[in-house]
Amino acid sequence: MMTVSRWEPFRDMLTFQNRLNRLLGDSIQAYSGPEGVGSWVPPVDVVEEPERLVFRAEIPGVSKEDIDIKFENGTLVLRGEKKMEREVEGETAHRVERFYGTFTRSFTLPATIDAGKIQARYKDGVLELVLPKAEVAKPRKIEIVAA
Repeated sequence: MMTVSRWEPFRDMLTFQNRLNRLLGDSIQAYSGPEGVGSWVPPVDVVEEPERLVFRAEIPGVSKEDIDIKFENGTLVLRGEKKMEREVEGETAHRVERFYGTFTRSFTLPATIDAGKIQARYKDGVLELVLPKAEVAKPRKIEIVAA
């Protein structure tokens, strides 16, 4: 007897993405060296709502003074640095797995973003950017008038 299973392409894509992220994460860790110092890539969620785009980046341990956000020529750029904690005299690190160093993330955005109204909030290690859509980009209902 043959078992029929349902093909779920999105689940397969998520599995592939997770495997790829692990592979690239291991490569980045190897590149940054055993101390975890160098470049790193914070994870970012991007959600589209009817009237805005919302970006949420996980950057724990980074002070807001060490984060730089720019929107220029349709590109949103997040830059920053997570500084290594100072070492204590007589302390020996047996394992360092957290990442330190600089990071940069760039996102090309549609021309429908209202750049003058972008807002940024940083709380509990999560940077949230709210990018409102311009009035012309918002969906609107068109009434049909009887002729």
